[in-house]
Amino acid sequence: MLLAIDCGNTNTVFSIWDGTRFLCTLRTSTHHARTADAYFTWFHTLVTHYGIDAQITDVIISSTVPRVVFNLRVFADRFFGCRPLVVGRPDCRLPVPPRVDPGTAVGPDRLVNVAGAYDRHGGDVVVVDFGTATTFDVVAEDGAYVGGVIAPGVNLSLEALHMGAAALPHVDITQPDKVIGTNTVGCIQSGVFWGYVGLIDGIATRIKAEYGRPMKVIGTGGLASLFASGEVLFDSVEDDLTMHGLTVIHNHNKRQDL
Repeated sequence: MLLAIDCGNTNTVFSIWDGTRFLCTLRTSTHHARTADAYFTWFHTLVTHYGIDAQITDVIISSTVPRVVFNLRVFADRFFGCRPLVVGRPDCRLPVPPRVDPGTAVGPDRLVNVAGAYDRHGGDVVVVDFGTATTFDVVAEDGAYVGGVIAPGVNLSLEALHMGAAALPHVDITQPDKVIGTNTVGCIQSGVFWGYVGLIDGIATRIKAEYGRPMKVIGTGGLASLFASGEVLFDSVEDDLTMHGLTVIHNHNKRQDL
């Protein structure tokens, strides 16, 4: 079985793939000082709790936090006896290499999203990923990553507003009942929610116009479903797109090794 690990700036996700479906998906906070032993204790406890008999034979890692990769590699080697594939490293081959400016390093999470989106939808796609940053990834007709957009994430914007304006409280993001807020919390929620609806719609519209071809817009990440409820922003919302992309890249490397 394959253990797919996606390490973001805020959370790290572990999913077990049996070749046809994900048996479980587990989340923990990202912390660069967490050791391989600590990862295994957490992982083994939850897998046992859910009653999953998982014989892990392969591991693939995507990480936007370079400092955690070493301990995740030790975790894979020590407890599963395998050398993990790490997206972005030279020995991890992509189905289609990115086409960007020379010397540009593309985030592993974006490469994985592109692989997953192309496998499910083909090319001419925009992937909007709601993470610590809100990213827009453009997938070309042949499946290559050809660029995108990076904007501050929703929760990051809320935290910055709270930290920068002493009189404003920290609020949870939700779709407000109306645009015009009649109290402080309502005003903040309206500004953030409808502001991001406008940001997503506006940037996606400009990408389509510049790209010059019909495109699908796919939403993923924790808040994608929330924003999909506000307007018709996405052709589909897929919470497991990143993890699916990891299985696609893993399968591609296995085929190349045959």
